[in-house]
Amino acid sequence: MKVRGGRNFPDSSKMFLDLNTQVSVADLNRGVIVVSGNDATVALAEHISGNVPNFVETMNKYVQQFGLKNTNFTTPHGLDDPNQYSSARDMAIIGAHIIRDLPEEYKIYSEKNFTFNKIKQANRNGLLWDKTINVDGMKTGHTSQAGYNLVASATTSNNMRLISVVMGVPTYKGREVESKKLLQWGFANFETFKTLEAGKEISEQRVYYGDKNSVKLGALMDHFITIPKGKQSEVKARYELADKNLQAPLVKGQVIGKVVYQLDGKDIASANLQVMNDVGEAGIFGKLWDWLVLTVKGLFS
Repeated sequence: MKVRGGRNFPDSSKMFLDLNTQVSVADLNRGVIVVSGNDATVALAEHISGNVPNFVETMNKYVQQFGLKNTNFTTPHGLDDPNQYSSARDMAIIGAHIIRDLPEEYKIYSEKNFTFNKIKQANRNGLLWDKTINVDGMKTGHTSQAGYNLVASATTSNNMRLISVVMGVPTYKGREVESKKLLQWGFANFETFKTLEAGKEISEQRVYYGDKNSVKLGALMDHFITIPKGKQSEVKARYELADKNLQAPLVKGQVIGKVVYQLDGKDIASANLQVMNDVGEAGIFGKLWDWLVLTVKGLFS
């Protein structure tokens, strides 16, 4: 793609793009992720959406899709703007989506260096070099108003992953120190376990108007929750169906409710409850019979 803008960022991190030159999207992507290039963010925004305002609109659509309550974007690069804001929780949720939804993309966050235009720059996340903790991402940020910020993620030998977020730290090194403290505290005090196994049936539900009388329910993807250590046996689960009288046709993978997990009387997590097999429609007589069953059932409910 041809770079149209993005060079005018004095005193901020850059990829050092030259205007009106051809640059690959892959290089721009690394310019954003590895070296926090503000020029690269603008170039990508213009390439993807035609202009920066359209790209920001797309960013805020994801804010709504993810259910973020304390985030509003006005720029693609995150430099100070009075109408731009976020929270540690919202940043952690965005980070979790990148890790979970874009695993190939996430691998780039662990790259320690990036060279472009014969300029080699190191990843701004210094924890990638720390051999005492297995950090493999994610993103740094700094402005005069926001201070030094870091969204970090690390794993343990048993594949438990945590995300930490620190904001407003006064020094470059301080954000790494505080992030490491948070991650180490999390690994010492919490554990992650699998609540749903992909493809495994957890319940069976009556179906009406179908060529089968019941359908298996479960999840098509593994689901995990993280809780304080020693509390696994106290976790309770309940099923919530969108409609207790399931009606055909049903398609494998269709979400018909959710599994809600509770600890100490509070809802702590939920997962989609999905149909594990297709259920086609019944014939005319089968539908008539189920209509009678539901009608009688309704009279006594």
